[in-house]
Amino acid sequence: GFAIAAGVIIKPITSFIENGFALPPIEELEKMITPKTKAILICNPNNPTGYLYSKEELLKLRDIVKKYDLYLFSDEVYREFCYDGNTHFSALQLEGIEENVVLMDSVSKRYSACGVRIGVLISKNKKIISTALKFAQARLSPPSFGQIAGEAALDTPKEYFDEVYNEYIQRRNFTVEALNKIDGVFCPLPKGAFYTIARLPIDDADKFCQWILSDFNHNGQTVMIAPATGFYSTKGLGKNEVRIAYVLNRDDLKIALECLGAALKVYPGKTNFH
Repeated sequence: GFAIAAGVIIKPITSFIENGFALPPIEELEKMITPKTKAILICNPNNPTGYLYSKEELLKLRDIVKKYDLYLFSDEVYREFCYDGNTHFSALQLEGIEENVVLMDSVSKRYSACGVRIGVLISKNKKIISTALKFAQARLSPPSFGQIAGEAALDTPKEYFDEVYNEYIQRRNFTVEALNKIDGVFCPLPKGAFYTIARLPIDDADKFCQWILSDFNHNGQTVMIAPATGFYSTKGLGKNEVRIAYVLNRDDLKIALECLGAALKVYPGKTNFH
């Protein structure tokens, strides 16, 4: 798209499953900044890891953005889904870099309407908004039905979110507990969104995710999961990790996780890694 045409290069800031994919020490991040660096991009809460950046982490990012006069792009699509008493701190709340922050949001995740491509770009920087409008006029055109559905969704009562929120907490707790009971599996507890990354005792996540769909069934059923390699920019990372979305009801999650456990017992490429 436009990023490729503009020659944009994305440099990954690697995080690790051992500490729940927390932001690396700010000193490491600062070492990656060069005279060509224009912006920092975050997703908070994060897809695919479910990590929630704290206010303290965002304040450290603020200092870096201010020091090097960078933009901070913040995808906050999952901001309602924060658990265990943790609250979402928006990049728009950061003082001193008001002109540098660009926030992205959408109705698709909040209202379980992934096919409704209605989103918003927010910034106090008038030049950014003016430029974004030119792009929108050039090629972006949200469908009329999506706009109508999105507007109606905004009137959804708070009670709906309370029910959805409580359900996701229970799904998360059930999923992570069940995963960590499977021999050789490690799964950190995500703080937000509705995804988690799990490390499995397998040789290759891409092969395993294909094998479990094409060559395996448990009581006539199988499960679809995503190899984590597709979420890493660094080649070779995530080879024994998968992303799981706990978007099914708990009865179906139970069946899916039992299926995963059974598959790991007979997978030809199983390893002894813990």
